[in-house]
Amino acid sequence: MKRLHVHVGVNDLDQSIGFYSTLFDAEPTIVKADYAKWMLDDPRVNFAISSGQHATKGIEHLGMQVESQDELAEIYGRLKAADRPILEEGATTCCYAKSEKSWIADPQGVVWEAFFTSGEATVYGDSPALSAISDNAGEASCCVPVLPAAKVGCCG
Repeated sequence: MKRLHVHVGVNDLDQSIGFYSTLFDAEPTIVKADYAKWMLDDPRVNFAISSGQHATKGIEHLGMQVESQDELAEIYGRLKAADRPILEEGATTCCYAKSEKSWIADPQGVVWEAFFTSGEATVYGDSPALSAISDNAGEASCCVPVLPAAKVGCCG
């Protein structure tokens, strides 16, 4: 069964943990010095927040988390059918987890990841240069694209 993933950058992790714990009526599943994650079933979402050097503020990226390699292959097929550039990261450590993932950006440049998590990690991790798939994504550290000012223009 698939789960929507949302990652938000915050200024004050403790204050935000308090807010989201109240909003979700649940404590985080994982809490680190710079990161917290809720694995919610209602709604079915992997909601993560981070602060400090890894995070821009606001929505950083969205994703689809799957529970098996078969589901990952299904989602990857959808990415290919979307006819957009795909960044295949493969096996990686990111957000204190060991995962296999690929990245894509929608026509507006919103970055999405498709991933299967196979275990926990003791470090935050690294990320590829997501600027390869989106003008909105710049240099990044683990699954957190740095978003420059929006490009405004018309007709080329």
